[in-house]
Amino acid sequence: MSKELKKIFSCNNCGAQFPKWSGRCLECGTWGSLEEEIASKKNTSSEKVEAIDLKNLDNIPDENLSRMKIGVTEVDRVFGGGIVPGSLILLSGEPGVGKSTILAQITGRVAKSYKDEEYPVIYISGEESAPQVKSRFKRLKGDLSKVFFESVTSIEKVVATAKKHKPKLLIIDSVQTVHSDMVPSETGSINQIRAVTVSLLELAKQNNISVIIVGHITKDGQVAGPKSLEHIVDAVINLEHDSSNQYRILRASKNRFGSVNEIGIFEMTAQGFVEIKNPSLAFASDENGQVSGSVVACIMEGSRPFMVEVQALVAKTVFGYPQRKASGYDLNRLQVLSAVLQKKAGLNLTNQDIIINIVGGLKVNDTSLDLAVCAAVILSLAGSSLKQKTLFIGEVGLGGEIRPVSRMNERVEEAKRLGFKEIYIPKNTKTKQGIMIDSLENLKSELI
Repeated sequence: MSKELKKIFSCNNCGAQFPKWSGRCLECGTWGSLEEEIASKKNTSSEKVEAIDLKNLDNIPDENLSRMKIGVTEVDRVFGGGIVPGSLILLSGEPGVGKSTILAQITGRVAKSYKDEEYPVIYISGEESAPQVKSRFKRLKGDLSKVFFESVTSIEKVVATAKKHKPKLLIIDSVQTVHSDMVPSETGSINQIRAVTVSLLELAKQNNISVIIVGHITKDGQVAGPKSLEHIVDAVINLEHDSSNQYRILRASKNRFGSVNEIGIFEMTAQGFVEIKNPSLAFASDENGQVSGSVVACIMEGSRPFMVEVQALVAKTVFGYPQRKASGYDLNRLQVLSAVLQKKAGLNLTNQDIIINIVGGLKVNDTSLDLAVCAAVILSLAGSSLKQKTLFIGEVGLGGEIRPVSRMNERVEEAKRLGFKEIYIPKNTKTKQGIMIDSLENLKSELI
C-alpha cells in the first residue's frame, strides 16, 4: 500500500476511529460496527497550500432573505417568523408522532403560496410510494397541483434534480433512507448520514433553496446518528407528544435564525394538525378552584404566556420513606420545595407522600411555578380548595421568601383577558392594576 495511504477502522454507529480492528467499539460499545477505511496521509503543510482571497463583508451585495411564511401561526412562531431561504432544517420526532403529517401540511401551504413558481416544492421520500403520499395529501386536503414527488434514495440524483428545477422548498423524508454513492458504507450508517447532510447543506447555501430533512429518534431519545447532524444544520425542530398523547408540541432546540424558547401546540385530528391558538384553555381547567390541591399558574413559553393547572396529592406514607413523585415537573425542584415547606413554613411532611401533576401532560421548567406548587401542596394537606379564577405566580427561595419573576405585566394581562379575579404575586412587584392582586412576602406568614 502507498505510504500516503493508511488503513483505519471506523465505527458505523458513532464514527469513532481506531488503528486496529476489534469486535466491539470502545466508544459506544456496539458489537460488529467497525469497518475498514482508507485514510490519506498526504502532506498538507500550510507552506504548500495557496492562500485564499478574502472578501470584505461591506462590499458583498445584500440578498433578499425575506422569510417564507407557512401560513400556520404556531409553525411560523417556532421557525422564528417563517423559513429563511437557503436554510437547512432538521425535523425530528418519535415514530408515529406525526412528522410526515405536519410536513404534508407545510408542503401544501407552501405550494399554494408559491403557485406562480414552476416548481415550488419537491418532495423526496425513501420510505413511501407516490400513491401513499398522495393519499395523505388528499386526506389533509392539500394542494397537489404544485407538489412534485419522487421516491429516490440517491443523494446525487436529489441534488442534481434540485439544481435543475430550483424549488422554493425541498423536503427529504427521511435522511436515514438516502445514501451517497461516494461513501462505501450501508444506508443509514453514521458516515452516510453525515455525507448526505453535508451535500444538502451545500445545495441549500449555494442555490438558496430551503431544505427540510426528517430525522428519526433512537430508543434513548436522540436524533439517530446519534446527534451527529445537529451541528451541521441551521435549525433543529422537535415534534413531541404529551403524556396523554392528545396534543403535539413543536419546539426548536437549535435555531440560527430565531428563538429556541418558542413552542407550537397542536391537536391531532383525522384532518391533520389543528393549531391550539389559546393553550390556556387546553392546560387549565375552569373547575380548578373546586378540586382540593388544584392551583392555576401562569408560565412563559417564549414570548407567549399561558395558564397551566398544577395538581397536588398529599397522602400519609403507608410504609418506608415518604415518596416524592412528579409528572411534568422537575422532581429535584419538588424535593427542594418540600424541604422549604417543612423547614420555613412549619409543615410536617416527614410522613407524607407528595405527588405533583401538570395537567395536560406539559413539561414545565419555569421557576414561576414554585408558588403554585407550594400552594397546591398546602391545600391538599389541609383538604381545602380555592375560589375559582385564582392565580399564583412567583418563585420560592430557600429561605421561604417569594421572589419576583420576569415579564409579570404580560402574565397579569393574560390573566385579565381570561377572566381571573384574584392573583397572588411576590411583594414589591410593579404591575398594571385592573385586577385584585395580593402581594406575598413569604410562605409562612401568607399561605399557611
